Amino acid sequence: MKALIPAAGQGTRLYPHTHTKPKAMVRLAGRPILGHLLESLAETDIEDVVLVVGGSMQTQIVEYATGEYGDRFAFDFVEQENAEGLGHSVYQAREVVDDEPVLITLGDMLFENGHERFLEAHRSGDAVDASIGVKSVEEPSHYGVVELDEDGSVGGLVEKPDDPPSNLAISGVYVIENTPALFDALDHIVENDLRGAGDEYQLTDALQRMVDGGAVLRTFDVEDWYDCGRPETLLAANRVLLRDQGADPSANYRDSVLIPPVDIGVDVTLSQSVVGPNVSVDDGATIEGSILSEAIVGRNASLRRINLEESIVGDNAEAVGQPNHLNLGDNSTIEL
Repeated sequence: MKALIPAAGQGTRLYPHTHTKPKAMVRLAGRPILGHLLESLAETDIEDVVLVVGGSMQTQIVEYATGEYGDRFAFDFVEQENAEGLGHSVYQAREVVDDEPVLITLGDMLFENGHERFLEAHRSGDAVDASIGVKSVEEPSHYGVVELDEDGSVGGLVEKPDDPPSNLAISGVYVIENTPALFDALDHIVENDLRGAGDEYQLTDALQRMVDGGAVLRTFDVEDWYDCGRPETLLAANRVLLRDQGADPSANYRDSVLIPPVDIGVDVTLSQSVVGPNVSVDDGATIEGSILSEAIVGRNASLRRINLEESIVGDNAEAVGQPNHLNLGDNSTIEL
């Protein structure tokens, strides 16, 4: 089985941070989003990973994946020249995946219960053509939605419906055994320009076409997931990952107070500051005379005389003053 990670999205909801890096390379809890995904996949028996990349900054993904995880995985990189939906992104990988089973996991989604558990859930039941991770949610119209038949198999799927047939939201992880059927369905949709919700080629529509053709799809439960494509959920994921990692600082900063869990990178300067809880500080950052909680601080950022909570500060950014909340992109300066 291979893993397929669509990671070509523009990440507009994470502006200004994704002006200078792909969404999958936004950092939290000690490593980029992509790093957390690959760490989770490393706990499985998967050895081959296909990354769908796009845009002018895709080399950041290629260099990070091969440099940090090249000893663990064999990588293939497939380019999606135009962002035309998740179905279109998956479709670009058809020749690389070939007929092998594939675990599809979105490049901006992190999960508390991990990919090994998803594979175990998929393999523990009767043989099926595919399994889909789902979770009951209060507002299913914001998601792809699954409707189950009486025998527990998937009877219908629809993307962001106005009138949802159930409250089972698709959680961004799929295990596909019958990949020829999936790519046949995607080929039909793309070649006939059958765009769905958002005027995009939807993976949900391809899965529905599989069901209509007689394929058997079942679901498995996903406890919690974090859509890291938005600042508020990025901070929530940072909080959970720091907690689960038991991230406590290893360095001793004599004139500062660290309140775990925190993750402090290398060559970080802390002076007369209180940092934590739930703060991730990247390499080379400088924090002086400041109080930080519930925050992500980028590489080589500089914070002086500032009080921050629920904030994201980009790489090489500088902030001086007394604001309470910031979403400050890379290479920015603010003085108040």
